[in-house]
Amino acid sequence: MKSQTTFTSSWTSSLATAVSALAIVLPICSTATAHEYDALIKAKKYAEVEKAVAAKLASEANNPDALIAKAELILIEGKESRLDEASKYAEQCISANPKNSECYESLGNVLGTKAQRGGVMSAMSYVGKIRDAFKKAIELDVNNFSARFSLMQFYLQAPSFVGGGTGKAKDLVIETIKSSPAAGALLQASLDLHEDNFDRATSGALAVNTSSSDALARQQRNLLSNIGHAQFNEKKFANAEKIFRELTQRFPDAVHGYFGLGKTLQEQGKAKEAIPHLEKALTVDASAGIHYRLGKAWQMLGDKAKALSAFEKALTFKPELSKKIKSEVEDIIKTLKS
Repeated sequence: MKSQTTFTSSWTSSLATAVSALAIVLPICSTATAHEYDALIKAKKYAEVEKAVAAKLASEANNPDALIAKAELILIEGKESRLDEASKYAEQCISANPKNSECYESLGNVLGTKAQRGGVMSAMSYVGKIRDAFKKAIELDVNNFSARFSLMQFYLQAPSFVGGGTGKAKDLVIETIKSSPAAGALLQASLDLHEDNFDRATSGALAVNTSSSDALARQQRNLLSNIGHAQFNEKKFANAEKIFRELTQRFPDAVHGYFGLGKTLQEQGKAKEAIPHLEKALTVDASAGIHYRLGKAWQMLGDKAKALSAFEKALTFKPELSKKIKSEVEDIIKTLKS
């Protein structure tokens, strides 16, 4: 009986690890390869996208770009109650367009979100389908780099009993190098990051020339951001600051560098230096997290009015803060108002 209990505990723990893996994958893979409506979605013109997609589907019910955009809009909205609807759009996309790589990638993204939201046992019914969706996307288009990176994260984070493992990650690197040495180098840097080899991951990521590929440039940007946040989490703030400054130089139109640099400076007590970077981040791509960090910076400087304004915006912004940070913000607001 004792050994059975131990086995069950270990098995449950592994299941939880698998679900956590999906949560790690999602921020990277939540947006599919560029499609007709991609620019409008990036500009957050969601109502305009909804209108354009509805018109397209009214005349062409199985248009892949429109179906992918519908699923993506639901993921952005973040309502768990609509995830089944998103799945139907992705599955319809595959059924009507079985040779379309992005349809399979979209399904992987949607199922990954469902797995993350549904708890351990629910997630296990999706894990294999998520992996297979990304693998099929790559099979149909060897240059679908976002699907490659999503599959890479799956291999790195998921336990072997659900199809993960560093061995498969290494195989994916080798396979990718054959079709794209640049993409393979970025995947290798992802593997180095997973193994906490920050120096090698950083040098490897920075060495890749992505000027000829917007898709690879996005992956390089995301990878450097991940490295910077990993250094931040290890409290290696000087290293994190260096990476985020590099990001602001390489990708001045992206939020990653400004936000990362702002929060790294703020965490070091350099609130006055942090504020311009956080304010710049807000102009590029506002989020609840940026408002939260800006509130912390103003609070450190003793400006209660500006801190309160930032915290209140953080509390009402969509998508929402995590439950833990939301609770913290609510307590801070009460204190500031007392």
